[in-house]
Amino acid sequence: MTPDTPLDIQYFVSALASNGAITDEYAVQLWESLGRTDSLDYFANTLLQAFPPEIQGAWAAQFPAYIDYARQQAAAVSGNYNANAGMAMTEETVDYSTLPSLENVSRFDVGEVRQRVLSLLSRLRSLKCSDLHLSAGSPPFVRRLLKIERIASYVLSAEDAEAVNFALLSDEQIANFKKEQDMSFALEVGRDRFRVCLMEQKDGIAGSYRLVPDRLMSLDELGFMRRDVETIKRLLDYNNGLILVTGPLGAGKTTTLASMINIINEKRQDHIISVEDPIEILQYSNNCQVSQREVGKHTNTYHSALKASLREDPDIIVIGEMHDLETIENAITASETGHLVIGTLHTGDAPNTLNRLLDVFPPNQQPQIRAMTAGSMRGIICQKLIPNGFGDLTMIYEIMLNTMSVSNIINEGNSFRLHSTMVTSTKQGMCTFDQCIYEKYAQGLITKEAALAEMRDETIIAQVKMLWAQNQQY
Repeated sequence: MTPDTPLDIQYFVSALASNGAITDEYAVQLWESLGRTDSLDYFANTLLQAFPPEIQGAWAAQFPAYIDYARQQAAAVSGNYNANAGMAMTEETVDYSTLPSLENVSRFDVGEVRQRVLSLLSRLRSLKCSDLHLSAGSPPFVRRLLKIERIASYVLSAEDAEAVNFALLSDEQIANFKKEQDMSFALEVGRDRFRVCLMEQKDGIAGSYRLVPDRLMSLDELGFMRRDVETIKRLLDYNNGLILVTGPLGAGKTTTLASMINIINEKRQDHIISVEDPIEILQYSNNCQVSQREVGKHTNTYHSALKASLREDPDIIVIGEMHDLETIENAITASETGHLVIGTLHTGDAPNTLNRLLDVFPPNQQPQIRAMTAGSMRGIICQKLIPNGFGDLTMIYEIMLNTMSVSNIINEGNSFRLHSTMVTSTKQGMCTFDQCIYEKYAQGLITKEAALAEMRDETIIAQVKMLWAQNQQY
């Protein structure tokens, strides 16, 4: 490997090379092809998928031990190794003291305040922070790896909070916010994009800044495993039907949606209309013609945009959020009339997604909607982010495909049977959260402790413990 290759990847390759599994030249080529990634998990998972099928299973069982060894060696060299515990320390302490200060910024001119806020946002991206909060009556704080952390001890006054949150707005936006007392918009600074939400609260103005990924990421990079990537790509080959990406807030649905649009944009020649609030990740017309519309800026509501899109000759309609009866009804109708519709919902799993989809309708309409959904549904991808035990996050997910048995379950309203059907339909491309976690543990992408903390299926929990015991022999 080259000197600038991350230490853990160097040790991982060295250990595999000593057993004849890989050559250093091939490892360098792979690392370069992955954009010189600094993620050992991503590198190892891609390498495993490149192995011949007949030996993949054997190496999948051994990779966790090699990954643990590589991390321990790299941690020991960098001084982040606990010899008494015998494992790499995963709790990383971040020094926020060097970040730009926002204390008493109301005394500065707007240009200086704006520069400090933008510099702060830029620095936080490299610290794996997902959100910045600047609220009157509170110290500035961030969400990092799902946890809230304060980045300063001083408290923002009402004047300072107004200064930092207004510094990025135009005069028109400031006037609009003072009238509505709420605002949501996308902020673009060079190549960096942020989703900004402002509100008025009892102590003054509060602003939250979501750091949007600065590039389109592949499904592999997001954390989908190779077999499941192929399943999702097959879903995107349909010319009509409904595909849902679901999960709680902050689960990465928007990023997954953007990656799916990019796949379509590369391999099809269609007209894509995307309705978002706000536009976060920009899409450019490649093989497809992509039209992105922002609610509040280019259209009044999701409902009105979706209704209008049916007259604008689309092949694919993307809905950033399906949150009301009219939007959901129009989406289902569009999926039945020859369009591929891809949308998101805030639900926790596939069965709850179907319940949410149907429960927004009056009881007398539900049998009809159930029949329409059973015929038009293509699949549901439900995802969430969890700590992987290595000081970072990983995505776990479940995939439901609309097979004949699933269609019957939807028609009959027996959503409680979906989980067991998904468990037994892995060969068709489905998986549950627990099955996904097991596969990630088997590939060394998550620790045993992190896996067991999220699992609910006792059978798969037993499989994880058995695999862990086997790995201790290496």
